[in-house]
Amino acid sequence: MPTDRPALPAHWFQILLALADQDLHGLGITKDVFDRTNGQMHLWPGMLYGALRKMTDAGLVVETRPPDDFAAGGGRPKFYRMTALGRRACAAEAERLAAFVDAARAKRLIRSIGRRTHSS
Repeated sequence: MPTDRPALPAHWFQILLALADQDLHGLGITKDVFDRTNGQMHLWPGMLYGALRKMTDAGLVVETRPPDDFAAGGGRPKFYRMTALGRRACAAEAERLAAFVDAARAKRLIRSIGRRTHSS
């Protein structure tokens, strides 16, 4: 499926996935990504906040107010929300990645979603 959009950096895609269904602060994004990737991707603060700054400049995310029931343990964490443009970019990247998975499935490298085939 051709697209005029370049691939998103992997950590941008993961950040957008974290924000797809909820507003989060930096630590919440980091935890979501770490948990979802089974520890394979850890967003260190410099990487996370540098990406969020660039993603904000690109219109993919915006800073938003903390939820009314949020109790900060100290400091004032910044919360982020995915924009409509961010949602479209995330969906386009998911479609791009799904095409690779479909190709791997067609070549019988994987059988179905959630199951991996290991070769010796």
